[in-house]
Amino acid sequence: MSPHTAQIKTSKTARISWLVAGCISVCIGFIGIIVPGLPTTVFMLIAAACFYRSSQRFYDWVISHKLFGHYVKNYREGKGMPKRAKVVAFLFMWGFVLFAVAFGIPDHPLWAKILASLTATTGTGYIATLPTL
Repeated sequence: MSPHTAQIKTSKTARISWLVAGCISVCIGFIGIIVPGLPTTVFMLIAAACFYRSSQRFYDWVISHKLFGHYVKNYREGKGMPKRAKVVAFLFMWGFVLFAVAFGIPDHPLWAKILASLTATTGTGYIATLPTL
């Protein structure tokens, strides 16, 4: 079976829930095109996962979109990320985390800074383990 054949849920409530979650993810992803620091591809991956369970038509739209479709399709096929995308992801992720820890949450408890750093470390580890195109 192709990784691009949607596994649509049989329950109407489940399909509608997945569809709504996918639409919300698409909206946030489009905002990410304009707002620096808000990722687009991550939200389109989430949208693809939601549409995979709710709508073949919307799923096909996400994976064939001219701006981000090839990233989503490569990820779904297990091909990974381009090296440049990994480097950009690392730079943005750590840039924002370091900014947040140093300036955004300076008066917050130490555990908040550690949590932000651990979250970025987890994301870095995950991206590093993805295959490189």
